[in-house]
Amino acid sequence: MIRLIITIFLLVSYTLQGQNTLEGYVKDKDKKGLAGITLRLDKTSLGAVTDSLGFFKITDIAQGDYTLFVNGIGIEPLAKKITVTEINASLELIAKVTDELEGIVVSGTLKETEISKSPILVEVYNERFLQKNPAPNFFDALQNVNGIRPQIACSVCGTGGIQINGMESPYTMVLIDGMPIVSGLGTVYGLSGIPTSLIKRIEIVKGPASTLYGSEAVGGLINIITKSPKQADKLAFDVFGTSHLESNIDGSFSKKWNKISTMLSGNFYHFNNKRDVNRDNFIDLPLQQRFSVFNKWKIERTHEKISSLALRYIQENRMGGVMDFNNNLRGSDQIYGESIYTKRFEAIGQYDLPTKEKISLMYSFNSHKQDSFYGNTPYMSTQNIAFGQMLWNKTISKKNDFLAGLAFRYTFYDDNSPATASADNIDVNQPSKIYLPGIFVQNETKFNNKHSLLLATRYDYNSAHGSVITPRLAYKFTANEDNIVRLNIGKGFRVVNLFTEDHAALTGARQVIIAENLRPEESWNANLSYQKTIVWRKNVLTLEGNGFYTHFINRIIPDYNTNSNQIIYDNLAGFSTVRGFSLNADWMNDKGFKLNAGFTAMESFIQENDQRSNQVLVSPFSATFNASYTFAALRTTIDWTGNVFSPMPLVTVEDDPRPSKSPWYSIQNIQLTTTLAHNIQVYGGVKNFLNFIPENPLFNPSQPFSETFDTAYGFAPMQGIRGFLGIRWHLD
Repeated sequence: MIRLIITIFLLVSYTLQGQNTLEGYVKDKDKKGLAGITLRLDKTSLGAVTDSLGFFKITDIAQGDYTLFVNGIGIEPLAKKITVTEINASLELIAKVTDELEGIVVSGTLKETEISKSPILVEVYNERFLQKNPAPNFFDALQNVNGIRPQIACSVCGTGGIQINGMESPYTMVLIDGMPIVSGLGTVYGLSGIPTSLIKRIEIVKGPASTLYGSEAVGGLINIITKSPKQADKLAFDVFGTSHLESNIDGSFSKKWNKISTMLSGNFYHFNNKRDVNRDNFIDLPLQQRFSVFNKWKIERTHEKISSLALRYIQENRMGGVMDFNNNLRGSDQIYGESIYTKRFEAIGQYDLPTKEKISLMYSFNSHKQDSFYGNTPYMSTQNIAFGQMLWNKTISKKNDFLAGLAFRYTFYDDNSPATASADNIDVNQPSKIYLPGIFVQNETKFNNKHSLLLATRYDYNSAHGSVITPRLAYKFTANEDNIVRLNIGKGFRVVNLFTEDHAALTGARQVIIAENLRPEESWNANLSYQKTIVWRKNVLTLEGNGFYTHFINRIIPDYNTNSNQIIYDNLAGFSTVRGFSLNADWMNDKGFKLNAGFTAMESFIQENDQRSNQVLVSPFSATFNASYTFAALRTTIDWTGNVFSPMPLVTVEDDPRPSKSPWYSIQNIQLTTTLAHNIQVYGGVKNFLNFIPENPLFNPSQPFSETFDTAYGFAPMQGIRGFLGIRWHLD
C-alpha cells in the first residue's frame, strides 16, 4: 500500500512538473509585437513561434533553470536565463531590431526610407528567403521571385541574365551596396560569382530608375546589400553538396576593435561532373571552379556618419562543350568546346563628409578580364569601370525633402571582336572609352499624412551619344497603414554594348552584322500598385497588385530570322511594348505557417512595319510560391518552393524541327532544416523533384563548327532532380 502511494505521488509530481507553461510577448523598443520570431528552450526540444501580435506560448515545461534563445529575421539574437517555478509564468522580451525588420530600404530614393513610407515600391528579400532554396550564387537564388526570371543565354557555357517583368537582362541594373558595378562583361559572367553568403538582403525596384542610377536601369534594378561587419557573426561556415557532385563552401570571420569592424569571407564552388542526360554528346551543365574573397571595413563615427570600404576578388574557370572536350583542347577546331577564364576585382566605398549637411561620397571601381574560346574563336577582353557620386540630402521643411547629386562614370572596354574594330574594319583593336557625367535633382513633398509627391530629373552627357534627359514622377496615397497606392512614371535609357550583353554574338558560328551606328535605347514606363494588409484573429495577409506598361523606341533587337547564318543588329524601325499585371500575397499565422505566392501575366511584343510579333524568351504567364511550416517542438522547418512558366516563343533557325514554343513547365524544390543547437543547422532536400529538363537545347549539335550550330534556344537549366545536404554553423 505504501509503495502504491509513493508511486502515485511520484506520477502526480511528474505530471505537475510537466504542466508548467511559459508565455509572453516579444516586442521591439516601442512595445510593438514582433511576428515570426522563433524561441527555444535549451536542454529540451520545446519551442514556439510568435504570432502576429508577438505572443508565444510554450507548454509542458518541467520546473528548473533554462536559457531561452530568441532568434528571427531582422532582430539581433537574444539569450535570456529564466527559472520556471510556477504555472503560467509570463515575461516580456524586448528585442533589438535591425534595419531589415524595420523595413529600411535605400534603392527607391537613394536615401534610407521605411518601406511603407517610400513613394517608390521596393520589394525586399532577406537572408531567410535565400535559405529556403539554398543556391551557391545570387543568379540561381532569384528563380522563385515573382516577376523575376534568370534567363540562360547559352546552352553550352550556361551564362545568362535576369529579366524583370519581361524586360530582357541588359535592361536590369544590378547594384552592390548601391554601386552600379555589375554591368557589361560583369552582367554576362559576374552574376554567378556573387555568393549568397554575402547578402543581408536584396532590394528590387521594378520599372525605370535611370533618373537616379543612369544607363541600364530601364526595366528595373536589383540592389544587393551586403552584410555589415558590425552585425556579422564572429565566425561562420555554410557547406553543402548535391548528388550531382556540386560542392559549395562559404566561410566568414569578423572582428571588432572599438569603433572599427571588419568582415572577411570566402566562397568556393566546384563542379566537375560531366553529364549528358539528353544524349546530344554535349555536357548538360558547364563545369565550373570558382573562388571569391570579400573584405569589408566599417568605422563608427560621430553623428552616425558612415565610412566604409569593401573589396572583392573573383576567379572562375568555366567549361562546356562536347563530352570529350577539356581545357587542354582550348581553341581546337577538332572538338568543340567553350572555355572561359574570368578574373574580376571590385572596390566599393562610402564616406559621409564631416559637415552639418548630409553630404556623402560614394565610389566604386571594377576590373574584369576575360580569356575565352568559343570553339576555335578566341575572345579576349578587358573592361574597367570607375564610378563616383556625390549626394546632398537636405530637409527644406517639414513637407519637403530635397536630394541632389553629381555623378561620373568612366568605362574602358577592349576586345578582339568587331565591337572594337575601326571604321574600315581593318584594325580590330580600338578600345572604347566612354565618359558619362551626370547631375540629378529630386524633391519629395509630403502634403499630409496621406499624400506625397516625388519629382526628379536627371541630365547625362554620354561622350559617344550626347545628351540624355530622364524625368521621373512618383505619387503615393496612404489611406491608412493597411492601404497604400503608388503611381510611378519615368523615362529610362541605355547605351548598348553588344558583345558584352548578347552572348549569341559570340557563341556558335553565325556572322555578326551591325547594320548602322546604334542609337541609345529609350523607354517610357508607368507602374500603378496597390498594397493591402489584412489582419484577422492570428493571421496576417498582405496583398500587393502592380500594373506596368513600358513603351520602347530605338530598341535594339537581334534578328535571327532574316538570314539563318547571321545575327543582325539594328535600331528597331518601330516600337516595342511590355504590359501586364502582377500580384503578390504574403500570409502568416501563429501556427508556424508562412506562404508567399504570386503571379505575373504580361504581353511583350514588337511592332515594325505594321507587323506585330511576340518577344522571344518571355513567358506570358509565370507564378512563384514559397511555403514554410515550422514544427517548433522539433525545431524543424519544411520549405516548399517553386515556379511555373507558360509557353514562350523560342529562338529557332531555318528548317528547325524543334518546337517554336516551350512547354508549360515547373521547377519545384523541398527542404527540411533542423536546428540542433542555437548556432547549428542541418538542412537537406530535393531540388527540381519534378525532374524537368528542356529537350534539344542545341541545334545541329553533331556539327558544332557549322554555320547552323545554335545555342540560343535554351529557356531553362539543363539540371534535373538532385538531392542536397548541408550544414550551417556560426559563433555569435
